[in-house]
Amino acid sequence: MAGLSFAVGRGEVLGLLGPNGAGKSTTMKIIAGFLAPSAGTVHVGDVDMSRQPIIAKRQIGYLAEGAPAYQEMTTLGFLRFVAAARGLKGAHIDRAVRRMVELIHLEQVIHQTIETLSKGFRRRVGLAQALLHDAPILILDEPTDGLDPNQKYEVRSLIRDMAADKAIVLSTHLLEEVDALCTRALVVAAGRIVADGTPLALRARSRWHNAVTMIVEGEAAETLRPHLNAQFGDQRVEIQPTSLEVTATPVPAMAITVFAAPDELGKGLSPQHVAEALQSMGRNQGWRTLGLYVDPGRLDDVFRDLTIRAQERT
Repeated sequence: MAGLSFAVGRGEVLGLLGPNGAGKSTTMKIIAGFLAPSAGTVHVGDVDMSRQPIIAKRQIGYLAEGAPAYQEMTTLGFLRFVAAARGLKGAHIDRAVRRMVELIHLEQVIHQTIETLSKGFRRRVGLAQALLHDAPILILDEPTDGLDPNQKYEVRSLIRDMAADKAIVLSTHLLEEVDALCTRALVVAAGRIVADGTPLALRARSRWHNAVTMIVEGEAAETLRPHLNAQFGDQRVEIQPTSLEVTATPVPAMAITVFAAPDELGKGLSPQHVAEALQSMGRNQGWRTLGLYVDPGRLDDVFRDLTIRAQERT
């Protein structure tokens, strides 16, 4: 890691993104006080982690990579153990554990040992222990890893519900999770921050941002490539064969895409103008239009570009 510096405030959900080996888990271990940094500091509010680690850690709920737990303990025993370690006592332990069991839906595995649980339930138990003491800061390393689609939906809903009152940092390799959860995303590659912004701002860096695609039935669109190139520029037009299942038999079609040129927007080449021009062309040619849309930009496109360039510079 080199010069990695950022702050997360209450009400923010920060997604930490990066390729394998970029340092996401290491960063989260340092923030949570599990690892000591070789240089620099971590501040939890006004508390310096290196000088007052116990006070700092009380404010953090941490789901570590792989959701480690004591394998021989039951789910109930493990959660009660963690609650006690967090300083809860007596009836407070019972209330906290009961709340987590209901919130994370652990009723059916409450008396099973951790070693007998599926990967999805182990992850849910790990999330429950991170939330037990209602910490204002959550550090979640791959919180939905191993969960089925229904479980992912539940966990994402839970995180969204908590977000207004907490500062949340989560790592993920699922770009869909950035859109579903994050108010901000940090892309890390080769030990450095290569992008920091809202999901919308990151999408705007994509080649596909504001690209207009019209899908027309048949293959006649290819014959108009010279006209399309002349109107929009040959570097900005892409025509690809596709098909749509509008009937029992897939219908052959062509996807005409015109990529936006940001420096030319407002000069007759805005997405709206491009869409209107394509529609006019389609009417003149008698095409049957099957679809028309403006692409918001693709996070996978931006992620790949940023991380590959960062690795090439090392």
